[in-house]
Amino acid sequence: MVIKTKKILVPLDGSKNSFRGLDMAIHIARQSNGTITALAVKSVPGLYALHPLGFLDFNSMKEVKKFLEQAKVRAAKKGIQLTGKALAGDPGYDIARFANNSKNRIDLVVIGARGRGSVKEMFLGSVSNYVLHKSKKPVLVVK
Repeated sequence: MVIKTKKILVPLDGSKNSFRGLDMAIHIARQSNGTITALAVKSVPGLYALHPLGFLDFNSMKEVKKFLEQAKVRAAKKGIQLTGKALAGDPGYDIARFANNSKNRIDLVVIGARGRGSVKEMFLGSVSNYVLHKSKKPVLVVK
């Protein structure tokens, strides 16, 4: 059985682990002539979500744009088209919601894991663990 993975979602936070996920997504996209959507979700404290102007942190948004641009260049070197998108909100929830939205036509989510032990993960929670359980699309967790 051949699974067509034309559109791959890669959540990025600028960490080495998220870029490891990007490298795997690039590898898969090359094999299936697919494209990548890189999604960066800036965590917003709940209090700011209620503020009429939202959470304005221009320095961190510059940082987000910088690593999305790095991802675009990294994919282009391998001949893969990458589209970057930045959101503000709850990372796990927003990644799963983006993947599940039929309008985005995501076929696969490739996400880097932090590599925490299972005991720490149980207490602290994990974005990759949340996405793994809430996504209706296949999820590949890269360690």
